[in-house]
Amino acid sequence: MAGAAERGPRERMVFSAAQLIRREGVGATGMREVAARAGAPRGSLQHYFPGGKEQLVNEAVGWAGRYAGNRVARFVAALPEPTPSGLFAEMVRQWTDEYETEGFDGGCPVAAATVDRARTADSTRQAAADAFARWTGAVAAALTDMGVPEERARPLATLMISSLEGALLIARAERSVRALTTAVRELGPLLDAAVTPAAPGGGADGGAGGRAGS
Repeated sequence: MAGAAERGPRERMVFSAAQLIRREGVGATGMREVAARAGAPRGSLQHYFPGGKEQLVNEAVGWAGRYAGNRVARFVAALPEPTPSGLFAEMVRQWTDEYETEGFDGGCPVAAATVDRARTADSTRQAAADAFARWTGAVAAALTDMGVPEERARPLATLMISSLEGALLIARAERSVRALTTAVRELGPLLDAAVTPAAPGGGADGGAGGRAGS
C-alpha cells in the first residue's frame, strides 16, 4: 500500500474515507471529515466526486476490495511452505495484530458499507459485492495454486472470508481475539484436507496436514 505522501488528493480522500468507514460506519463518516483527514481542500470533494458521498463511499469500498485481494499474494509469499491453513492464518493475523496493539475499533470497510447501505443504495451494495468477489477470486486462485481442485477453491475462499468477517464482528463485540484464533484453529484442518496430493512424478506440492495455527 502506497504511503500517504505518494498519493494524490483524490487517492488520499478515498483512503481516508475507507479508514473512517471501517471505524465509524458510513452514516457517521462526513465529507468534511474525509477532506480534513486527507489534507485536501473541501472544494476538491465536488471536483473529484461529483456524485457526492455515495460515489466516495463506493470508491472507498472498491479500494478496500482491491487492497484485500492484493494482500493475498503477499500473505502467500510470507509463508515458508504455502498451505491453505497458513494463508487463512495470515489473513486473520493482520486483524489480531491490530486488535492487540490498537484496540477493537476498526473493522472491514466493505462489511460496514454493506450493513449501512445495502438496502438504501444499490450502487453501494453492488460495489460491496464486487469487492467481495475480487477478494474471493484472489483467495481462490491462491488455493488452486496450492493444489485445491478448482471446483472447491472458490467455495472454500467464500468460507474463509465469511468466517473471517463473522469472527471480526464477534471480536469487536467481545473485545477479544478469541473468535479469530478459534476460526484459525478449527478451520485450518478442513482447508488443508482439500489439497489434492500430487500424483507420482507430478509437480504439485500437495498433501494435507499443513499448520492450522498462526
